[in-house]
Amino acid sequence: MKILAIDTSTYVMGVALSDGKTIVGEYITNIKKNHSIRLMPAIEQLMKDCEVTPSMLDKIVVAKGPGSYTGVRIGVSIAKTLAWSLQIPLLGVSSLEQLAWNQSQFEGLICPLMDARREQLYTGLYKKNGEQLESVLDDQNVQLSDWLELLKERKEPVVFLGNDVPIHKEKIKNTLGEQAVISSYLDWNPRPSVLAQIGLEREADDLHSFVPSYLRLAEAEANWLAANK
Repeated sequence: MKILAIDTSTYVMGVALSDGKTIVGEYITNIKKNHSIRLMPAIEQLMKDCEVTPSMLDKIVVAKGPGSYTGVRIGVSIAKTLAWSLQIPLLGVSSLEQLAWNQSQFEGLICPLMDARREQLYTGLYKKNGEQLESVLDDQNVQLSDWLELLKERKEPVVFLGNDVPIHKEKIKNTLGEQAVISSYLDWNPRPSVLAQIGLEREADDLHSFVPSYLRLAEAEANWLAANK
């Protein structure tokens, strides 16, 4: 099974191609440039380098959020368009779960996080269970202080990972002390190859009803609703 995986949920833009359990190509950048301009050329170049044509693809897997509102929308829109035009299945995977896999061997709780501004996080809690990651607490948009107090009550070691960890590192360590483990920066970037491997194991979503997982409204939408109550 040939799978194309796409992730644009953060500044990190990544695409990967797999053939069964073999990752045949992966392209990742972590730069503040427009995903809408760069994503399709990256997909085309990767497929050209790997000598794979669109008609050879069997499945599309996309990071469905949470993350950057615009970034998630771009990735999901292109993934849906490709799946529809090629008439192949589409699977959406949590952007946080994808990141959590980078610390899947950790003996304890795994906390991927993304900064959501105003002392808020997009985060969730995961733990290795055999060969799989299980969700301990659902992905959510939560106040940092509330989240740390919740983790403190669990009294288990927690590893934190993600490119936004440095923003909150001091408060994490002050609240959790030795309970908190800060992962190596090498584990901070999400890997689209992880999406491709997950895609081998899971059933596809319904293409027509599939939507991103934003976890909260975009600021413009929230302001409009507040003004039109």
